[in-house]
Amino acid sequence: MLNNDRLLVQILLLVLFGASLWVMAPFWSALFWGAVLAFASWPLMRLLTRWLDGRESLAAAILTLGWMLLVAAPLVWLGFNLADHVRDATAFIKDVQVDGLPEAPAWLGTLPLVGERLVGLWNSIDQQGAALMVSVKPYLGQVGNWLLARSAQIGGGILELTLSIVFVFFFYRDGPRLAAFVHSLLERLIGDRAGYYIELVAGTVQRVVNGVIGTAAAQAVLALIGFLIAGVPGALVLGIVTFLLSLIPMGPPLVWVPATAWLAWKGEYGMAVFLGIWGTFIISGVDNVLKPYLISRGGNLPLVIVLLGVFGGLIAFGFIGLFIGPTLLAVAYSLLTDWSKSQGRVEERR
Repeated sequence: MLNNDRLLVQILLLVLFGASLWVMAPFWSALFWGAVLAFASWPLMRLLTRWLDGRESLAAAILTLGWMLLVAAPLVWLGFNLADHVRDATAFIKDVQVDGLPEAPAWLGTLPLVGERLVGLWNSIDQQGAALMVSVKPYLGQVGNWLLARSAQIGGGILELTLSIVFVFFFYRDGPRLAAFVHSLLERLIGDRAGYYIELVAGTVQRVVNGVIGTAAAQAVLALIGFLIAGVPGALVLGIVTFLLSLIPMGPPLVWVPATAWLAWKGEYGMAVFLGIWGTFIISGVDNVLKPYLISRGGNLPLVIVLLGVFGGLIAFGFIGLFIGPTLLAVAYSLLTDWSKSQGRVEERR
């Protein structure tokens, strides 16, 4: 009878645990980002707590407000600007449907070799605008739906980021208690090696954070240098936007590609070519070299495992995989290393 009662309790606990995971499923991504952000900036939390005479809640609130101003506010501003551009593009399509294309810009005819042909093509499209609009009308709805879906994704990402920063406050305030709970739970599961694996995971996540932020900073500086050389206005603002967008895959081209197009539109063809080459091989190229190096630096993981973890994690899990991939491979690599050493010791005793 006692065994049956114990089995029933275990089943109920498993059901309760599964139901809890189901309830929390919509928030896993925001919780993960909040935990990563809190862990990466924990030295700031400890320093601020000492300055405030141990008032953890106040220190957590100040740091959370700082993250709101530093991260969430610029991204919200960027999201509203993207929404304005989507609205302008939609209005332009409607104007073209009604009035046709405007006159060809003067700079189009000055392009070497292909300028006259492009002007002729522009005029022919304008003359045949009605027939062209009839032929492309079925696709305009698809383009509109695609733009709407992208806008919804941007809005969802901003909302998730804002929610993760809210969670940062609780990770700051309750961080030591959460760490003690995780440590005791792992000790029950894997014994004395719990502390080692916690340090392994913590070190891997810290190196990934350093790699992501360090690479973003390097790309922002390189982008600023390129914008200043090319004479792009607002170079400092564009450099800051590059830093923010460098935190997501393929983010920097969203800044330097439009800047290159603007230079070409202004007739600065030499600078446009320079910025295109600089953006492709320097700004975007540094991501493939610097990030894996910074992530592997200071750890005992081979560089090939770091590369597999970074790119494989991105493919398997999206941007979150940038942290999950190297961490999983680091833990698996350490487990296999420990197992092989223990097996070797057993064979030596024999």
